[in-house]
Amino acid sequence: MSKEIPEIGIGMLGYAFMGRAHSNALRSIPFAIDPPPAIPRLVAVCGRDQAALTAMAARYGYEKTYTDWRDMLADDAVQLVDNGGPNDTHAEPSILAAEAGKHVFCEKPLARTAEEAKAMLDAVTKAGVKHGVAFNYRFVPAIRQAKLLIDSGALGRIYHFRAMYLQEWILPHYNTPHLWRMDKKRAGTGAIGDLAAHIVDLGRYLVGEVKSVSGLTRTFIEERPLPDGSGMAKVDVDDAFVATVEFANGAIGSLEGTRLAAGRKNYEVLEINGEKGSLRFNLERLNELEVYWVDDEPQTTQGFRNVMVTEGVHPWLSHWWPPGHIIGWEHTFIHELTHFLDSVVNDKPVAPIGATFEDGYRAAVVCDGILKSAATRRQIDLVYA
Repeated sequence: MSKEIPEIGIGMLGYAFMGRAHSNALRSIPFAIDPPPAIPRLVAVCGRDQAALTAMAARYGYEKTYTDWRDMLADDAVQLVDNGGPNDTHAEPSILAAEAGKHVFCEKPLARTAEEAKAMLDAVTKAGVKHGVAFNYRFVPAIRQAKLLIDSGALGRIYHFRAMYLQEWILPHYNTPHLWRMDKKRAGTGAIGDLAAHIVDLGRYLVGEVKSVSGLTRTFIEERPLPDGSGMAKVDVDDAFVATVEFANGAIGSLEGTRLAAGRKNYEVLEINGEKGSLRFNLERLNELEVYWVDDEPQTTQGFRNVMVTEGVHPWLSHWWPPGHIIGWEHTFIHELTHFLDSVVNDKPVAPIGATFEDGYRAAVVCDGILKSAATRRQIDLVYA
């Protein structure tokens, strides 16, 4: 007799970009993953705008809407809170959800500061609930394959980690208004929290813990028009950053991110150099992993090879299509939330494959360190509580 698949009630906080990405993934899991670890029941979606909530519920199949997240937390049918709201709505709802005994999955960055992230970590740890952070690029099959190669020792000792995350969506010609992501009170940081958080997490995931940082930040456009056209508002977060990092295992790395790189839409590029070879990944070509081995023969044809990570033997690909039939960005959320649901219903650890609030906190320590270094013009040795 086949095992009955459990159902788990989802309460979604947020109906914009990340709310939609997570909702799409949750709806897709029962159809894409066979068998799924659980059937997500889309119990409720919460946000400020009732019209937007009504449209969201109709589109994705949520049973209820709430305009106050406290009311959603009081709903006994909600067993797992998926927090896809802006950064200033991460801490308090997630902490109170954990205290109510609900599992919590939260968008990145986990919090606006490391101090805030530590409070969230302490809350979920004390409550004993499952917790995860949406560092979804861990769930790109090519990234997971890179992790397996590194952990197997195939690259030998790791020397370098280089990462860039470049976007262009706030360039002047877009006339981007002053959004919450440009407000320190709401976002905490700019490109640091938006982009650095991702590549810091991948550095920790693939190479190891970060020991020290040195950084530089810049705000190029210091004022932007308010969305309603009523005036101008100050931009008090970073537009761009560059940083060097020292890993605890002796490797060194460089990080760069900006939202003002003309021509770069979502250009996250990683290169890892080891004693036996190198790996290179480009998110805009996420089905590919470039691989170089120092002992390739013959030397006359030695060089980087481009591996299509679409075979059934590659991570997660057995759920999808025949070799060469590529997957996309949205699939990372399906993989990520499938893993988290499996952890919840089968009491499995979220880490090290997925990111927990511990990972979110440690990434926040690194990000805070970059900001502190930029402000003081000195290298910062990191301290984790």
